[in-house]
Amino acid sequence: MIIPCLWYEGRASAAVRLYDSAFPDLEIEQVVTLPGTPSVEVELVYFRLSGQPLRAMSGNSMCRFNPSVSLMVRFDPQRDPQAAAQLDHAWQVLGEGGQVLMPLDTYPFSPRYGWVQDKFGLSWQLYLCPPDSEMRSRVMPMFVFCDGRAGLAEIAGSFWRSIFPQSQLGQLVRYGPESAPQREGTVMYSDFRLGDTWFAAIDSALTHGFTFNESFSLMVPCCDQEEIDRLWSALSAAPEAEVCGWCRDKFGVSWQIYPAEVDEVLRNADAERRQRLLAALMRMKKIDLACLRQAWQAR
Repeated sequence: MIIPCLWYEGRASAAVRLYDSAFPDLEIEQVVTLPGTPSVEVELVYFRLSGQPLRAMSGNSMCRFNPSVSLMVRFDPQRDPQAAAQLDHAWQVLGEGGQVLMPLDTYPFSPRYGWVQDKFGLSWQLYLCPPDSEMRSRVMPMFVFCDGRAGLAEIAGSFWRSIFPQSQLGQLVRYGPESAPQREGTVMYSDFRLGDTWFAAIDSALTHGFTFNESFSLMVPCCDQEEIDRLWSALSAAPEAEVCGWCRDKFGVSWQIYPAEVDEVLRNADAERRQRLLAALMRMKKIDLACLRQAWQAR
C-alpha cells in the first residue's frame, strides 16, 4: 500500500480534525510527537479516509501545498444514496476559509464536481460519479503535470507501473485536436493502480506557476532491505533530495522509502527508543535497515 503523506506548516492535527468533520468515513488512528527533528518538533497523524491510509505531518515552512497534487474523493450514488448530500457537506466544510479552484457545478464528466483548496492549502477534487462510472477507490491522489512537465503524465504512469508489482492501467483519455491550447494526444485524464493504490493524472499545457514539491509525498513501507534498495534505485533521480529515506523521482514527485517496522516503533515504542531511531535516521540518505534496528533495539 502506498500512503500519501501531507506536510503542514505546524497544523497537522487541526487539518485532520477539519477533514474528520467533512467526511463521515474518516478515522483518526493516532497522533505521535517526534522530538529532535530538523523541524524542532514534528506531529505525525495516522488516519484513514474510506480505508485509504494517510499521514499528516507538521513541520517547518520549507514547502507549501499547491494544486499540482490533490486528493480526489469519489461519491458514488450506486453505493450510497446520500452521496450527493455528502459531497455538498464536504464542499461546505472544506471551502470555509479556503479557495475555490473550480466551482461546484455540472460538468461534461460529472453531474456534480468541484475543486477546492482548503484553508490549510491542501487541494480536494469532489466528484459525483455518473451512473456508468467504472469502480475505483473512493480516494485517489491526482497529479497535474504542468509548467515544464506537461505531456509527461502518460510516461510517468507507465514508469511507476513498471516499478510496483500488480499495477494496472485504468482509463486513458487524450486531448483531441479541438482542445487547444492543450496539446493533442496528451492526457486529458488517466487513472492507474500502483499495487493496491489508485491514482489519477492529467496534463495541462497552461501556465500555472506551480509544480510538485515535498509537501505531498508518497510513503512506501518496505518489508526488507532488498525492497528498499530496489525502489530507491528505481525512483531516486535527484541526489540533492536524498535525506532520511526521502527521494525525488525524475518527474519531481517525492517518495519516502522506509521499512514498515519504523511505524511500529514510532507508534508503540517509548520516547527513548523513538529518539534513537530518529537520531539514526537523520544521518541516512537511503535507509540502512540493519543500522536502524541496531539503534532502536539498543539497551
